[in-house]
Amino acid sequence: MELKVWVDGVQRIVCGVTEFTTCQEVVIALAQAIGRTGRYTLIERWRESERHLSPHESPVASLNTWGQYASDVQLVLQRTGPSLSERPGSEGPARLPERGLYRQTLSLVVYYTLRVGYD
Repeated sequence: MELKVWVDGVQRIVCGVTEFTTCQEVVIALAQAIGRTGRYTLIERWRESERHLSPHESPVASLNTWGQYASDVQLVLQRTGPSLSERPGSEGPARLPERGLYRQTLSLVVYYTLRVGYD
């Protein structure tokens, strides 16, 4: 399945997402694709309301709960802070423990979509 996520005002598509894919996995794939470190979260935005999705939540399952309005919901990648190595007083890159929740076998492909419009 393809998941549309807005990153810095540009819509990106993450391929290979299933109902078992977590927000954490999507965030990691997007952060690697844009080549940036830091702390990120996925936000579900509909009209004037927004909700931060938890790292262990499935974005596909979340969108499915919207029913007929799912196509109106935007997922947005938002940077929430620096990585541990970017924080003041940090001595070089911090070594984080391996997390079992991120599956190394997950192969997400992220690419830009170009929007061309004629007004």
